[in-house]
This record gives sequence, structure tokens and C-alpha cells, in this order.
Amino acid sequence: MQQQISVITLGIADLNRSRRFYVNGFGWAPVFENDHIIFYQMNGFVLGTFLKTALESDMNRHGLLQPGAFSLAHNVTGKDEVEPLMDRLAEAGGAILRAADAPAHGGFRGYVADPDDHAWEIAWNPAWTIDERGLVTFGV
Repeated sequence: MQQQISVITLGIADLNRSRRFYVNGFGWAPVFENDHIIFYQMNGFVLGTFLKTALESDMNRHGLLQPGAFSLAHNVTGKDEVEPLMDRLAEAGGAILRAADAPAHGGFRGYVADPDDHAWEIAWNPAWTIDERGLVTFGV
């Protein structure tokens, strides 16, 4: 079976607040939005931000916990891009969880929470390549 992810959907409390973070912070453009969900076309998959109550109804599950035991990552092509992006995300409604630093395994990274407390690692890894389409290749 092909290893791929089609859609990642995050439960959120407020569409406008979330939109500000992703549009003004990351600079992403929605490809679809209505009163419950916003979709962003990514590099090979779609990211959705779905009102948590609507997501719970859609899943037929209630009491979804936030924050979850996961983080999402946005890799950049240079070390000097990490901190300015983290600052822009904080200005767009996010919160710095961990200031950027160099982990023992190499590279440079920090963590920012979106307005709904979803953790984003903003990272540069010199061993990973990012092509012109934004596709990341592990360890090349």
C-alpha cells in the first residue's frame, strides 16, 4: 500500500482566529472555506481547520482533547528562516512554546502553538532537502 496522507484535520474553536494564524502567520491561502471548515492545499495533502464541535459531530465522538500528543512540523530551507517565521506566527495569534535552538541531533528548531494549542515545530535540518514544490525528503 502507498504511504501517503490525504488530509490532516485540526479541531479549532474559532475559524477567524485560526484563519489569521495560518494566512497571516504562515502566508497560506485557503482553497475552500465555509462556516465550519477551511482547507489549505499543501504539498501533496490538504490541511483542514474544522470547528471542533462540527468535527466531533462528523466523527460521532465527543470530548476530543486539546492539546494532543503530537506535533506538526514546517521545515524551512535555511537556519535563518526559523526565528522570523516563529515571530510572525506569534504575531498572528500563536504562542512560542520553545525558543529556537540547536538540538543534539543537529539542525535548528523551535515550537509554536496555534491559537487552539496545536503544536508546530518550525525546523531547519541540513540533512533534509526541500524541493521547489515544497516536498521534504528525509535524510538526503
